[in-house]
Amino acid sequence: MKYNLLGNSGLLVSELCFGTMTFGGHGYWERIGNLSLDSAQKLVDKAIDGGINYFDTADVYSYGKSEEILGNTLHDKKRDNIVIATKVRGRMSNEINDVGLSRRHIISSCENSLKRLKTDYIDHYIVHSFDPFTPLEETLRALNDLVRQGKVRYLGCSNFYAWQLMKALAISEKLNLEKFITLQAFYSLISRDVETELIPLLEDQGMSITPWSPLGAGFLSGKYKKGDHSAEGRRNREEYNFIQIDEEKAFGILDKVTEIAQKHDATPAQISLSYLLHKKPVASVIIGTNKESQLEENLKAVDIKLSSDEIEILDKVSAPPRSYPKWMLDFNKADRLKSTAFIKPVSKK
Repeated sequence: MKYNLLGNSGLLVSELCFGTMTFGGHGYWERIGNLSLDSAQKLVDKAIDGGINYFDTADVYSYGKSEEILGNTLHDKKRDNIVIATKVRGRMSNEINDVGLSRRHIISSCENSLKRLKTDYIDHYIVHSFDPFTPLEETLRALNDLVRQGKVRYLGCSNFYAWQLMKALAISEKLNLEKFITLQAFYSLISRDVETELIPLLEDQGMSITPWSPLGAGFLSGKYKKGDHSAEGRRNREEYNFIQIDEEKAFGILDKVTEIAQKHDATPAQISLSYLLHKKPVASVIIGTNKESQLEENLKAVDIKLSSDEIEILDKVSAPPRSYPKWMLDFNKADRLKSTAFIKPVSKK
């Protein structure tokens, strides 16, 4: 296992992050996973033995049950060796204000998460999505207060447009508030939309990306067959399959992934995870599982080294469409590239 810096911080996290959305199984999450404490404990122990130090959850996962189970599985571990990420924004009850990124909801949610996780601080506190009803200034000031109080160490965001993220960073800069250092986003071989604007923004601002659903809700494991809807899993249950992909293109990508996997004596899932681990600015890829065998398989992905030719093959087959303004900016960049031939190196004298 390798460890990467999280954004522009000094915090090192394992290149694989263990996601706990499968813990609990209440409400919507029942069909995604319903692991009990005993089953979760085995997975957490195996993850730590495999070198994982970074664990991701959210208050809304099974309405707090995931956090509660994670807290119980980590209670006898050395806290300083573990990096815990949890998230805030989702609706937690029918109470009218128990949702969103208001100061009220953030502060009360943080306190509740601390209790469920059985800890006095959260390493990485992430806003789960943009809240169009709360001013960003209110959200960022509340998060900053939690950092100043020692209840939170680092901040992140998830599921933002590029303009929303850049606006948040600018407000934090202007008001001298703690900044987001990561973006948690849907990123995989079958969805590289983030490469158009979000990843260039992250690189420019020194931030990291932590991809969620790197296998596209299991699609890149190869268990789903074209025209066959009999396999168990979210992609064959419309009410749980919110991830949008172009299946025709995705099956073509999977064919190439499978070819490369055979050359490495690996699985399609391992190649798909390895692909993301070769990409910048990926700090840690979030993996989730219900079974120890799946976790063991995913852990082996860190040992797979793809060649530059294999990366290029996967880049080409999975390339996202060049939407505007990317194609226009790429076109206009050509004349500037030619002009670099006339730039003389600056003398060091």
